[in-house]
Amino acid sequence: MVDAAVLEKLEAGFKKLEAATDCKSLLKKYLSKDIFDKLKGQKTSLGATLLDVIQSGVENLDSGVGIYAPDAEAYTLFAPLFDPIIEDYHVGFKQTDKHPNKDFGDVSSFVNVDPEGQYVISTRVRCGRSMEGYPFNPCLTEAQYKEMEEKVSSTLSSLEGELKGTYFPLTGMSKEVQQKLIDDHFLFKEGDRFLQAANACRYWPAGRGIYHNDNKTFLVWVNEEDHLRIISMQMGGDLGQVFRRLTSAVNEIEKRIPFSHHDRLGFLTFCPTNLGTTVRASVHIKLPKLAANRDKLEEVAGKYNLQVRGTRGEHTEAEGGIYDISNKRRMGLTEFQAVKEMQDGILELIKMEKEM
Repeated sequence: MVDAAVLEKLEAGFKKLEAATDCKSLLKKYLSKDIFDKLKGQKTSLGATLLDVIQSGVENLDSGVGIYAPDAEAYTLFAPLFDPIIEDYHVGFKQTDKHPNKDFGDVSSFVNVDPEGQYVISTRVRCGRSMEGYPFNPCLTEAQYKEMEEKVSSTLSSLEGELKGTYFPLTGMSKEVQQKLIDDHFLFKEGDRFLQAANACRYWPAGRGIYHNDNKTFLVWVNEEDHLRIISMQMGGDLGQVFRRLTSAVNEIEKRIPFSHHDRLGFLTFCPTNLGTTVRASVHIKLPKLAANRDKLEEVAGKYNLQVRGTRGEHTEAEGGIYDISNKRRMGLTEFQAVKEMQDGILELIKMEKEM
């Protein structure tokens, strides 16, 4: 059973949420009194409670989503809250749907979307993974963080070929190494207030680190927001090369480290916005003519389920007309389909730009 102090905090949090009339989060939308009463006494086998799930959204009433999963089991135990939020966020993935099995498909069918190098500045594909048998951030102990880092860093250190590289732990990192990683845009900072409120940053920087290959085209973040963020990237538009590198890396890591996976929801991570394939394929692209008509750009992007962001991500402007464009759908389709959707959309945008 959940202890009295946690229950008290939960009741106070629910009252605060109820009273917040201008709160637009999915947590506020879906945490009814019935669901709250049904879930407030529940606890996962690793000890996670509803408080761990909702505390970030209660503290930050301006959250868009407002919930995190403290461990893999939370997605099942607290499903009456998670499922409708997942359906709302991942438009088109209903509560009766089942995410398909992992399928990277025929990776040789992906191309260079901009062989002349006129439009695409850089390309990256990333995915998130969690290690089976470990909870997510709010429930991890310092010893577990260190144990996970040890497992991951030894696995990464055994990679060969173009994936071969170096692991840099955040603990005891020298100022020079830190500056170099910041200059390369590789280093992540301690979490924002949403992650802080979710208890995702405890024992910082213990157990956290960064791996990159010698060419700096392959990167793994260890224990930042997710256990693993696996990233493949390079300058130019060769999506095929970027995706093939990611695929071989994920397969190599998975041989040694089992990942958390759910029959219905696919790969599990800390945030319910990033489930299923967890794949985000994106380009930084310059489309000056199309960009002059943002509505037109958005309309075409929408047809291919693409998301248009400013140069530095969500809620930023396009600097020098450069947009960050990525696949929007992560659930209910395979990895191959998600990246193919993005490739087709980018090819279409470039074609339109040329014709204008």
